[in-house]
Amino acid sequence: MNTPPVKLQTERLVLRPPVLADAELIFETYAQDSEVTRYLIWPPHTKVETTRAFVQRCMAGWEQGSAFPWAIRLRTAGTLIGMIELRLEGHIAELGYVLARPHWGMGYATEAAQAVVDWAIAQPEIFRVWAVCDVDNIASARVLEKVGMQREGILRAYLLRPSYGDTPRDVYCYSIIKNAVTPSE
Repeated sequence: MNTPPVKLQTERLVLRPPVLADAELIFETYAQDSEVTRYLIWPPHTKVETTRAFVQRCMAGWEQGSAFPWAIRLRTAGTLIGMIELRLEGHIAELGYVLARPHWGMGYATEAAQAVVDWAIAQPEIFRVWAVCDVDNIASARVLEKVGMQREGILRAYLLRPSYGDTPRDVYCYSIIKNAVTPSE
């Protein structure tokens, strides 16, 4: 299996692995924002140490080849605005992302996701790139649709969202596949 490139560039963004020095920026920019984390599987961070531990896990993911997170930075200003991650398992790649609230609605999530999906689906051994989003997260659903993913259905009571308590929430399942095989008639 090919390892994703350490750096991906788009017209407006640079994606590169997070480093420990990013922890405070991540904390200040989005990790402590309850509106940003509302649909995520982790609660808002209340201290920067939690964010440092998160960044260390991100760095370990690259070292172990189990997950490939990139910090999303604006290409011109260098401002850190979020994260995007690809997790590879056999012929499947799973996508996840988060973006700081001041940068919502500007197409950055779509631009970053498109770069990652394009790389993944171009790999000979990857046949499926997929993601889930909370059924109430309309903006994320649009991002997934804009990068060419199709909604496959709803996974009921699939993920816990700390913002919503102890009851698992429904999510939409999206994917893009290549070399689709049509069932025989």
